[in-house]
Amino acid sequence: MSIKITRKESTSKFLGLVVNKTVFFSAIAVVIFSVGFTLIFEEEAVYYFGIAQTSVSAHGGWIYTLAVNLFIVFCLYMAFSKFGAIRIGGKKAKPEFSLWAWFAMLFSAGIGNGLVLFSIADPVRDFLVPPRLAGEEPALIAQEAINFSFLHHGIHGWAIYSVVGLSLAYFTFNRKMPLTLRSAFYPILGNKIHGWMGDVIDIMAVITTLFGLATTIGFGVGQINSGLTHVFGVPSSLFYQIIIIVGVTLAATLSAFSGVNRGVQILSKLNVRVASAIFILVLILGPTIFIFKSYIQNLGSYLIHFIDMSTWTEALRGTDWQKMRTIMYWGWWISWSPFVGTFIARISRGRTIKEFILCVLILPALVTFLWFSAFGGITMRDILLGDTAMIAAVNDNISTALYVFFDKFPLAMVLKSLGVILICSFIITSADSGAIVVNSITSGGKLKTPPMQRVIWAIATGVIAGVLMYGGGLGALQTVVTISGLPFAILLVMMCFSLYRGVNEDYEKAARKEKLLERESYRKNILNLVNEEREERNLEKIDPEIESKKNPTTTDL
Repeated sequence: MSIKITRKESTSKFLGLVVNKTVFFSAIAVVIFSVGFTLIFEEEAVYYFGIAQTSVSAHGGWIYTLAVNLFIVFCLYMAFSKFGAIRIGGKKAKPEFSLWAWFAMLFSAGIGNGLVLFSIADPVRDFLVPPRLAGEEPALIAQEAINFSFLHHGIHGWAIYSVVGLSLAYFTFNRKMPLTLRSAFYPILGNKIHGWMGDVIDIMAVITTLFGLATTIGFGVGQINSGLTHVFGVPSSLFYQIIIIVGVTLAATLSAFSGVNRGVQILSKLNVRVASAIFILVLILGPTIFIFKSYIQNLGSYLIHFIDMSTWTEALRGTDWQKMRTIMYWGWWISWSPFVGTFIARISRGRTIKEFILCVLILPALVTFLWFSAFGGITMRDILLGDTAMIAAVNDNISTALYVFFDKFPLAMVLKSLGVILICSFIITSADSGAIVVNSITSGGKLKTPPMQRVIWAIATGVIAGVLMYGGGLGALQTVVTISGLPFAILLVMMCFSLYRGVNEDYEKAARKEKLLERESYRKNILNLVNEEREERNLEKIDPEIESKKNPTTTDL
C-alpha cells in the first residue's frame, strides 16, 4: 500500500468550538442515553450487564488471554528490532518534556488510585480465595497472591497502553495525522478512516473513556470519603461524596484549562512526589530489610511463573476465579487504553521506539512491583504471623484498608493525610488528562483547541460521576466498561498489525531513499575520481614540456 495520505477535513466550528460534529454529538447522545438507562432501570441494567459480563468471561476469556500476551511480544519486537531506533516525530524531533516529567505523567495517567486501592486488597483477597493452591501451605498461597497481583497490575497492562500509545504517537507525529484512534488504522483501512468507520472507532473511544473516568472518579471519591472519615471523622455519606466530586471536578477543570504543559505536568509530579514520600516513610518506619528481600523474591517468583500465569485459563479446573479476576482486569485495562494510550502519545514526541517501549512497558511495572512488595508484602507477612486486622479491614471496606495499614506505623496520622492527598491528586490527574484526551478525539485530533473545550469535558466527567453516584448505576457502568474491553481487544490486535505495516512501509521507503543517496554519492565520488585522474594525466603531459624548457639540451644550445 502506498503511504500517501489523503486528508479530509472533518472538523468545523460550532458555537466557538472546534469539533468533529459526528463524533461530538453521537458521543453525547450515547452518554445521555446510557446514563438515563442505568438510572431508570438500575436493577435491570445490573442484571443484564452481569449476564453479559459472565458470557464474555466464559466465552471470550481466551481471546483476552491470547491478546494481552501477544501485545507483550509485539512491544518487545518493536523495541529490539530494526525499528527500535526510529524516533517519534522524525530524526530531528526533540522531547517536549524532560524524562522526569514524561515518566511522571505517563505513570500518573496509567496507574491512578488503583495503585493505592489494590496494593493491599488484591493480595488479601487472593490469599483468602486462592486461584490454584487452596489447601496448600499458607506461605505458598501468600506468595502466589503476590504473583497474581504482579500479573494483574504489571507488564501486561502496560503492554496494552504501549500498543495504543506508540501507534497514535507514530501516526500523529511521523505521518502528521490527527491524534485520534482512527489514525492508527490508516495502513489497513486507508482513507476509509475519514468516513463512518473512523467515526465509529472514535465514538467508541470517547464513550469508554468517559465511562471509565466516571466510574474511577465515583469509586475513588468513595475512597477519599472513607479516608476523611477514618482520619478526620468526616461522615461517610452521599452528601459529602457529592461535595468531593464537585471539588475534584473544579480542580480538574482548572488543570485542564491550563493544559498539559502546566496543570497536568504539575499534578503528575505532585503524584510521584507524594507517593515517593509515603513509600520512603513506610520503608524507614517499617521492616526495611524485609521490604527489599520481599521485592527481590517477588520479582524472581513472578518471572519464574510468568508464562504459566499469563497463559492459565482454568481449562482443566472448571472454576471461575480467572474469569472473574484476571479477565476483569484485562477488560478494564483494555477499556482504559484509548484514554491512557492517547494521553501517552500526546506527551511522547521525540522519544525513540525503543526508549518509549522500555520506559512505558518496564519502568512503571517495576515501580508498581516495589509498591506492592512493600504494602502487600508486609500485609502477607503479618497475616502469616497471625495478625488478621488487614483481613477484617479488606472484608469490611477495601477503601479504608490503606488507612488501617498505616495504623501499624509511627507517624500514622502523617501517612494517612498523605494518603488522602495522593488519592485526590491521582483522581484529579485522571480527570483532567481524560478531558484533554476526549477533547482531542472529538475535535478531530487537534492538538490546539480553545481551552473551554477541555473545560466542558472535565465538567461532563464530574457530572456523569455525580449523577450516577446519586441515582445508583456506577456498578452497572463499571460492568459495561469491562465488557467493552472485548471488542477493543480485537481492535488492538488489528492496531498491532497496522502499526507494523505502517512503520515497515516508512522504514523501507527511508531505506530506498538512503540507497539512492548512497548511489548518488557513489556516482559523484566516481566522477570526482575520474576527473582527478584526468587532471593528473594532463599535468603529466604538461610537466615534461615545462621541464624541457627549464633544462634545454646541448643541441638546443
